[in-house]
Amino acid sequence: MSDQPNSERVAEEAAATGTAAEAAAAQTSDYETLVKLMKENEDLKDRVLRAAAEMENLRRRTAREVQDARSYAVTNFARDMLSVSDNLRRALEAVSPDFRATAGSTVASLIEGVEMTERSMLSTLERHGVRKLEPEGEKFDPNFHQAMFEIPNPDLPANTVVQVVQPGYSIADRVLRPAMVGVSKGGPKATAASVEPGPPDEIAEKDA
Repeated sequence: MSDQPNSERVAEEAAATGTAAEAAAAQTSDYETLVKLMKENEDLKDRVLRAAAEMENLRRRTAREVQDARSYAVTNFARDMLSVSDNLRRALEAVSPDFRATAGSTVASLIEGVEMTERSMLSTLERHGVRKLEPEGEKFDPNFHQAMFEIPNPDLPANTVVQVVQPGYSIADRVLRPAMVGVSKGGPKATAASVEPGPPDEIAEKDA
């Protein structure tokens, strides 16, 4: 009779111990599951961010390519049209002022028609992003100008464009044909524009 309560107590303690162990094991399993889910969540978040970054880069690259295609689609056609424009200009330059002054109405109308054709062609090219380069008086820029000769001129800064032999053309921000120019030689070096003195800095004067 006296051993029965002890046996029951031992059984109860064993059951309690087993329940606690099971609870601890369950908690450990839940923690490991939580850690695993958190890691998977971080991996998924990283993949989403990478995919979003790749899509943004693709969008920007596509937009840039579309813009370039719009800006430079007429490059080859415009370059071919420059020779036509050059021929029109040569035809007009071949007419001397004296001949123009004494020409009859028919010839004068023909000359005027050629001038209008040249202006219309240049205007059409400009509407499609082609800009004429006439850099006389500007500083020589090897990206847009091609120096053909040098002219001594001590009154101008060196490498100033003093004569345009053939105008150049650009399309958007790219050179279509460089302007052929003559540049000055032997003049003073170009200096930065002088800066007008500003109001006195009271703090600087106090520090001095």
